[in-house]
Amino acid sequence: MNKFEQLGLNESLLKAILDLGFENPSEVQEKAIPLLLEKDTDMVALAQTGTGKTAAFGFPLIQKIDADNRNTQALVLSPTRELCLQITNELKNYSKYEKGINVVAVYGGASITEQAREIKRGAQIIVATPGRMQDMINRGLVNIKNIDYCILDEADEMLNMGFYEDIVSILSDTPDEKSTWLFSATMPQEVARIAKQFMSEPVEITVGAKNSGSSTVSHEFYLVNARDRYEALKRLADANPDIFSVVFCRTKRDTQAIAEKLIEDGYSAAALHGDLSQAQRDGVMKSFRGRQIQMLVATDVAARGIDVDNVTHVVNYQLPDEIETYNHRSGRTGRAGKLGTSIVIVTKSELRKISSIERIIKQKFEEKTIPSGIEICEIQLLHLANKIKDTEVDHEIDNYLPAINNVLEDLSKEELIKKMVSVEFNRFIAYYKKNRDISTQSSDRRERGDSEPREFSNNGAVRYFVNIGSRDNFDWMSLKDYLKETLDLGRDDIFKVDVKEGFSFFNTDPQFTDKVMDVLNNVQLEGRRINVEISKNDGGGRRDHNNRGGGRRDSGRRDGNFAPRREGGFRSDRNSSRDGGSREGGSRDGGFRGDRNSAPRREGGFRSSAPRSEGGSDRAPRRSENFGDSSRPRRSRRD
Repeated sequence: MNKFEQLGLNESLLKAILDLGFENPSEVQEKAIPLLLEKDTDMVALAQTGTGKTAAFGFPLIQKIDADNRNTQALVLSPTRELCLQITNELKNYSKYEKGINVVAVYGGASITEQAREIKRGAQIIVATPGRMQDMINRGLVNIKNIDYCILDEADEMLNMGFYEDIVSILSDTPDEKSTWLFSATMPQEVARIAKQFMSEPVEITVGAKNSGSSTVSHEFYLVNARDRYEALKRLADANPDIFSVVFCRTKRDTQAIAEKLIEDGYSAAALHGDLSQAQRDGVMKSFRGRQIQMLVATDVAARGIDVDNVTHVVNYQLPDEIETYNHRSGRTGRAGKLGTSIVIVTKSELRKISSIERIIKQKFEEKTIPSGIEICEIQLLHLANKIKDTEVDHEIDNYLPAINNVLEDLSKEELIKKMVSVEFNRFIAYYKKNRDISTQSSDRRERGDSEPREFSNNGAVRYFVNIGSRDNFDWMSLKDYLKETLDLGRDDIFKVDVKEGFSFFNTDPQFTDKVMDVLNNVQLEGRRINVEISKNDGGGRRDHNNRGGGRRDSGRRDGNFAPRREGGFRSDRNSSRDGGSREGGSRDGGFRGDRNSAPRREGGFRSSAPRSEGGSDRAPRRSENFGDSSRPRRSRRD
C-alpha cells in the first residue's frame, strides 16, 4: 500500500501522487498532512530545503479548497520568481484530477495586467512574491480580505531578503480567522516575531534539530590563498568529473564574472542573478534542468527557486554574509534522501566562520586539500575508462570496423588502449605539469578554536582504487564507515576517502595493505564483486585526525597556456544546439556556451589560447583577480 493512502488524502490526490511517482511521504509530509487535514489550525513547520515542504502544505490545501467557489481562498507567499513558478506548477500537478481548481502565479518581471486578468477569471489559490503582491494590493487588483488559508514558504529567506514590511502589510490585509501555515528552514527572530504577531497558538513541527543541516549532505572546506580561489574552483570541478553543481557567489558582479571565466576556460557554466531578464533566467534554468549546464553560478537570491534533482555539489565560492544562509545553500543538494556534498573555499581569514557554521548546522566539516595535478589526472583517466566501459554500442559502427581494423591492425591491445586514452589524458597531464600546487593547510585546529592539531605527518600512506562509488549510494562518510566495518579497522586507519560516481580512492598506512587487498577482493556488494587495487599515485603527504590528508603535489611554473575544459573533464561535442532559448546569453547574459569565436579550441580535453608570457596573461584582466574579497553587497529586494 502506498503510504500516502494512510494520511487521509482523497482519491483524486492519490491518483496524482501515483502519476508523480511518489511512493513514501517525507518526514515533514508525514507529520504535517494529517494534522492540517484534521482541523483548521495555525502551524509552524521547521524543515530543511529539499524535504518536500511544498507537498506538505500543497496536498491538504488542495483538499480543503472549495472548487465550486471561484473567489480567492488561499495565498502562498514565496521569496523569488523561480520558487513562485515552481510552487504554482507543483500545485497544478497535485490538483490535475480536481476539476475547477485554478492556481495563478503573481510575480515581478511579467505583465501585472495579465496576472490581474487571470485572478479576475477565478483563482482559488494565488502563489505570489511579496513585492508584486503588495503592488497588486495597492492598485486594488486583488482581494485577499476573505481568504481561508495563508502559507509562508521559505519564511526565513523572505525576511532575510528584506520583505518584512511587505509581509506584515500583506498579512494585515487578511482576515484574523484564517489558518496560517509557516514553513521555514531556520527560526530567526524576525520569523518568530511574524509567528507571534499573526498566528494563534500555532502547532510546531520540527524535522531534525532546529536550524540544523540535512543529514544527507556532507560538508567539506578547502583552504587556499585568496588569489587562488578561482583556480581551486577549477581543480575541484576537474576532480569531480560528474559534477552537477550550484556555485554560490555573494554579488551579482562576481557571479557574472566567475561564470564568464568558467565559460572562457571551456566549462559548461552559466550565471543566474537578478540582472537577467525573466526570459534569460527561464532559459538558463531550463538548460540547467536538462543538464546542459554543469556549473550554475548564482547569487543567494536568484538560487532560491532552484529545485533540481540530483545536484551533486554545492560550492560556496564565497561564504554568505549571514551564516544562516549557508543552510539554504547546502539545501540545494542532498534532496529527496539522496546524498550530496557542500564545498566551501575559504582563506585563512575566514576559517573562524567554519566553526560558526558548524555550531549552527550541528555538523562537522572535513578539511580537505585541493587535489594535485597527478591526482586529477588519475581520477579523469579512470573516469574515462569507466565511461568507455559503460558506453552502449550502436551497431551501425559495424559497417566501419573493417576500415578501422585496417588502420589499427599493427597495434596490440595494450598499445591501442594507451593511445585511445592518451588522446584525452595527454592534455590533462600537460596542463597540470605546468601548474603549481595551490593547496594551503591550516596550521592547527587551534585556529578554529579546537585543541588538537588538524594534521600530522604520514609520508608512507598507501592509496587504493576501489570500484564502488556514489552510484552505489556512498558518499565519503558512508564509504569510510563501510570500509572501517568490513576491514575491522579503527576510524583513523582509513583516511583521504574520495568518492566519484563509479569508483573511489582511500588511504591506509602500509601495515594494513595485505588485509585491505585480501579482504576487499573477496567481498561482494549487492551481488557485485568488489575490486581493489593499489593506486599508482601513492597518495602520501599528510593526513589529519579527521582522516583527510594532502597528497604530494607536482610542482612547476605557473603557465597560462592551457585551461581544462569540462564535460566530465574530457571534451564533448559542443556544436549541438541548446534548448531553452538561452543562446542569446553567450557570455554576458547568463549564457553557458563553452566555445567562443575568439578562442580556438583543441580537439581534446583542453582549450588552446593565444601564447602568453611565462607566469602571466597577454591580456588585461576582466575583473579583479581576487573575487573573494569583494565588498559586502547591499541587500536586494528583487523578486
